[in-house]
Amino acid sequence: MRVLVLGSGAKDHAITWLFSQSRLISGLFVAKGNIGTDAIATNLVDVDPSSPEQVYKACQEYKINFVFVGTEAPLFTGVIDFLKEKGIRTFGAPKNALHLEGDRQFAKNFTSRHNIPTPGYKLFEDEESLSAYLLRHEGQRFVLKKNALAPSRIMVNSSDHNILIDFARDILTQDSIILEESISGLPITITVFTDNNGYLMLPISSDYTRSEEGDIGAATGGMGSICPVPISSIEKNQIIESIIEPTLYGMRVEQFAYKGVLTFSVILTQTGPVLVDYHVRFNDPATQAIVPLITSDIIEILEAMEMNQLSSFKLQVTHQSTVAVVVASKGYPSQPEINKEVAPIPLSIRNNLIIAQPFVFYGAVSKKGDKALTNGGRNVTIVGTGKNIIEANKQAYAYIDSVQFEGAWHRRDIGNRFFEN
Repeated sequence: MRVLVLGSGAKDHAITWLFSQSRLISGLFVAKGNIGTDAIATNLVDVDPSSPEQVYKACQEYKINFVFVGTEAPLFTGVIDFLKEKGIRTFGAPKNALHLEGDRQFAKNFTSRHNIPTPGYKLFEDEESLSAYLLRHEGQRFVLKKNALAPSRIMVNSSDHNILIDFARDILTQDSIILEESISGLPITITVFTDNNGYLMLPISSDYTRSEEGDIGAATGGMGSICPVPISSIEKNQIIESIIEPTLYGMRVEQFAYKGVLTFSVILTQTGPVLVDYHVRFNDPATQAIVPLITSDIIEILEAMEMNQLSSFKLQVTHQSTVAVVVASKGYPSQPEINKEVAPIPLSIRNNLIIAQPFVFYGAVSKKGDKALTNGGRNVTIVGTGKNIIEANKQAYAYIDSVQFEGAWHRRDIGNRFFEN
């Protein structure tokens, strides 16, 4: 199989690395890719991954017969549907499934139709009605989110009227806004591969999405992740029975089931799991934490998907744990500084070749001549591995300073809540 991965972020580097481990591929390409994928695949830097025509042309030129889309932009420009019409096998959500992520009101109504637990919510289209509602519920904590697709999980969680209104004001000039009740508990990320008959669940992760230690500060796309989450079999069964299976059943009966990935953002509360959001693609940095644990050949998984046999596929994973720590640029998430030179990362960990060393997955880093330069907010993910979260945490932080550039920063508490009192 000749495979093209679309994307250039750290999760796309992780997915490309997983493909590079397969014994069943004869060609591996990435569009556009990054400095990390360049070492294990052929980067197609002149191909716009969000252009269906350019992707198809690349498939013809390089004899690519499978396109893997795990990132959002190409999905929302219709790459999947276009390639399917041209007879090329794909992994990813088609247009008729995108509203599960791209329209939160649709998703909320979907969960109501299929009795899936989710926070109470209201939709607002103007500042006056939102403000009036908040004043009537003064002191109550709410989460505000853009109704349409919003990058990097941008939202605000507050009981302060002014903070909530300030966040909503600009959004309401172009979109409606979702107000949710704020709920407490352990945030987890459930990632499943789906086909027309069933699904395959990957190891469960837990993401750290705030910018500062102690889960405070600005919302980000994710500053770290741990995998697997140590939850009980009872909790896992509750997630399957109340969220995953009703969702996939609903997608089938409403005729937008697809072959690809579906990610559930869930909070484990004292009264059970609650669905917060759907994502019709992989999450970052959850993917970087999950991928090193998978030992099954990704092509064998995709072949099972093609035959609608995912539910009977026996996923092979290691017995280790991972802790993924993201190194970001100064100013992230609001205004990240770019074009900062990244010092060479030691060869012992740079290309993920040594089993006993941490994994390195590049995100917003580009190559200019002989230099590596930052070109966005989240630049490199270091993934420590170990027999438990404590050991994985120690390994990740032992190597985190291998990533050096002006203004680099990271959270220092990824994984701590799972082994500290």
